[in-house]
Amino acid sequence: MADVSKVVLITGCSSGIGQATAIRLAKAGAKVVATARRTTSLGPCEAAGCAVEPLDVDDEASMVAAVDRIRERHGVIGVLVNNAGYSQSGAVESLPIDKIRRQFETNVFGPLRLVQLVAPGMRAQRWGRVVNVGSMGGRFTFPGGGAYHATKHALEALTDALRFELEGFGIDVVLIQPGLIRTGFAEAVGKQLEGVPAEEGPYGSFNLAVQEATTRAYTTGPLVRLGGVPDDVARAIEQAITATNPRTRYLVTPSARLLITMRSWMSDRAWDRFCASSFPRPR
Repeated sequence: MADVSKVVLITGCSSGIGQATAIRLAKAGAKVVATARRTTSLGPCEAAGCAVEPLDVDDEASMVAAVDRIRERHGVIGVLVNNAGYSQSGAVESLPIDKIRRQFETNVFGPLRLVQLVAPGMRAQRWGRVVNVGSMGGRFTFPGGGAYHATKHALEALTDALRFELEGFGIDVVLIQPGLIRTGFAEAVGKQLEGVPAEEGPYGSFNLAVQEATTRAYTTGPLVRLGGVPDDVARAIEQAITATNPRTRYLVTPSARLLITMRSWMSDRAWDRFCASSFPRPR
């Protein structure tokens, strides 16, 4: 397979998992193109040997232009790592609908569109890898995270469909399921709650409690010891790319294994009672 291009395109490389993955793969000798909305945030990736390109997964023109440039400058994109994403928290009824639409644009429609753009090149060379960075949250739902969890459930479904549809063309589609990763996620939740009613209305105290519970989970809660760091996820992504026969799913961190197993054992009502130990019910 010496003539097969294994150029790696990674989205969301300005920090966290995307940046750790780009640096790890580049240091291992892979030809990596690290992307983000603004290339000024990609200095660490460039220093590690990555090529850098602007790419906004919320913008069709940006995605098409980036894929075209990468093909021209580096060759066929053989590996796509769909990592860009963020969390939108707050009671579903209280979230402005445009915020929910934007959540799906970034976490679902962007990754899907990139697969559509790179799959023809992979199919032509009869080899490719698509690695979708999902979440343990694609297998269950925490209160106050309905919009975010919905996107991760959707990414699970798309990954399952794509795996079946693309396998015959030599393209493997893999899902990464991180648990609690210390990446500034809690701070991001706080920012995303800006503009969501925090002290008034039927969900005011609930939305505030969601923010506080998330912050605790990522700083002082018991699951911190069962969490991980971005490079733990990067290592799993590297395994998914380099394995001859990659697994369909890679669970990352003990917290992911614990909570997904717990949810599989519990009835819906039992899960609700478990969640009520950390989140107040809106009343």
